[in-house]
Amino acid sequence: MNIKTADICDRVPEKVRIVEPSFLSLGKKERFFGPIFTVKVKDDNVLVKKALETIPSGSVLVVDGAASKNCALLGGNLAEIAAKKGLAGIIINGYIRDRIELREAETGVIALGSLPLKSRKEGKGEENIALEFGNVVWNPNDYVYVDEDGILVASENLHD
Repeated sequence: MNIKTADICDRVPEKVRIVEPSFLSLGKKERFFGPIFTVKVKDDNVLVKKALETIPSGSVLVVDGAASKNCALLGGNLAEIAAKKGLAGIIINGYIRDRIELREAETGVIALGSLPLKSRKEGKGEENIALEFGNVVWNPNDYVYVDEDGILVASENLHD
């Protein structure tokens, strides 16, 4: 990715929402951007897997896991699905596991940290809805930009 979040903020600050800096880069790709697809779950990653298998290449899956410290919502197997599908990245308001495997998968992963416990498999949650965490609203089809300086959300594609 040639685009930098600092450059976007300098060029069009009125068009971006800046995500609070409480998230960690835990995947191989530290810089990524793309259109947002959303999932809201609580301690259950069935809809996360479904989204990873179905959203278009180049997209970013944004998961609101309510910052739950009960379990991980993403591990090495799901990161590999994302990489094989060509997803730009995954942003999770929650936790991951299998950190070494995530560092090897060809995708970006942003989360609050890691926990070793796997999630439930009940299929509960919501898809394709507006989410609110990190002091921003994440709307489906908005765009997200991630690099070492931070995370930006915009209502339009700011990369030509």
